[in-house]
Amino acid sequence: MTEADLQFRSLAGAMPVRIATATESQWTSIARVFADAGDRLAALWGSDRRDISEGFVVYAAYAAQDGLAIVRLPVLSEPPEYPALSTRYPSAVRMQRALFDLLGVHARDSGDQRSWLRHAAWPADFFPLRRDLERTRSFDAQQEQYPFVMVAGDGVHEIPVGPIHAGIIEPGHFRFSIVGEKVLRLEERLGFVHKGIDKLFVGMPLSQGHRLAGRVSGDSTVAYAWAYAMAAETATACVVPPRTAWLRALLLERERVANHLGDLGALGNDAGLAFGLAQFSLLRERWLRVNGELFGHRLLMDCIFPGGMVTDPDSSALTRIRQQCIDIEKEVHRLRAIYDEHAGLQDRFQTTGVVTPELAARLGLCGLAGRASGQARDLRIDFPCAPYDRLGVKLALDIRGDVAARVAVRFDELFESLRLMRLIVDDLPGGKVQLSLPPINSDSFGIGWVEGWRGEVVVALEADASGRVRRCHSHDPSWQNWPLLEHAVLDNIVPDFPLINKSFNLSYSGHDL
Repeated sequence: MTEADLQFRSLAGAMPVRIATATESQWTSIARVFADAGDRLAALWGSDRRDISEGFVVYAAYAAQDGLAIVRLPVLSEPPEYPALSTRYPSAVRMQRALFDLLGVHARDSGDQRSWLRHAAWPADFFPLRRDLERTRSFDAQQEQYPFVMVAGDGVHEIPVGPIHAGIIEPGHFRFSIVGEKVLRLEERLGFVHKGIDKLFVGMPLSQGHRLAGRVSGDSTVAYAWAYAMAAETATACVVPPRTAWLRALLLERERVANHLGDLGALGNDAGLAFGLAQFSLLRERWLRVNGELFGHRLLMDCIFPGGMVTDPDSSALTRIRQQCIDIEKEVHRLRAIYDEHAGLQDRFQTTGVVTPELAARLGLCGLAGRASGQARDLRIDFPCAPYDRLGVKLALDIRGDVAARVAVRFDELFESLRLMRLIVDDLPGGKVQLSLPPINSDSFGIGWVEGWRGEVVVALEADASGRVRRCHSHDPSWQNWPLLEHAVLDNIVPDFPLINKSFNLSYSGHDL
């Protein structure tokens, strides 16, 4: 079995994407081909297409050497099931469990079949993404006894943490098995902020879904809105003006800088350097205020829509952005020198929460956490859409895989984003920034693939002939990275978990659709 045995067709759009329909045997064989080539599983989701005689369809998106390869598998069996991908891709386990909870399509030979999203909040035979869903059905949420994996032995204790935490953070449950303070095992239980976003998309006008996409994970609103817009533009064969693409990149880099500033301060604080939190919080606040003044929202929500941009900064605004990049860069250089030379800080950072490059490759660690463990992947470099194809993005890479490496990658990426923004402001093309999506007269499919600050964001979109969303799936890189946190904490002490956790800073909201 080779890729040539499947009839892939290319999708016209900003990123290199191709799609093919497979049989069950081809589904399994092509997964083996991609895995053997070292290609990653980027996303896994399903769709109910029984009303148009296609049954259920399960989609797998692979980050291949030459772009995103999407394989779709029609599932016509009863009960509906498909060959599990988790035998080749461990990161598929939770995606398969969530797919079943939402659609009722089972991954055969998947091993772990525990509920992931349901939390006994709806009956086991109730699948929210089915098109024949009984909307008037009423039920009461039940208390659930989740079967955590137990660790036994002399001196072994359990520490349950969450889902309600002492600080103002999103809910997640962490079950530690420890001896003394040493962590033997960590098991996560997420899904507590399931919001029904996939269902909310259904029936929306294609031109309006960007607002919901931008709220999948608030700290990545630009990445999600751009990925949604890219998907809608692919589905309608819409080509945005050059200035639009450049302004989208400007906002994406501003989002990256804002998050790195916040994380660097929080990491300093978690290691006992409150000075770092104070200084980076001040810089982040200045950054966000300029966002609000120039683009109408501190976090840049609702600035990107299918076909264009809401705002078009004038020359004075661009000059202000450029100067702020210069000012912030000077301040961060000074703070990095303090972080690098602070013995106490480095003692907490170095050799803490290690993910080796070998483990990162095997389990599919991606984004900034992946680059801190030797995974040299960044969509802005590997598959640069406009304007990244003209900016020459420099890769931030480290092989140590510890907290220190994840801090170093953040610093490097922050400086690179500041450089990129200056280039964008200097070379920004003229022209309009808005146009309307072309009408469509048949079912269509589109996909967006964007390197957000945390990692790769994927948005897959099905539109019907009336121009409304039939199915939209948003995929956060946290799906791949949460399981790696369970490995990173092993053999560390319990008090180091908050520091290790923050060094990944994964999304609950983007993961718990």
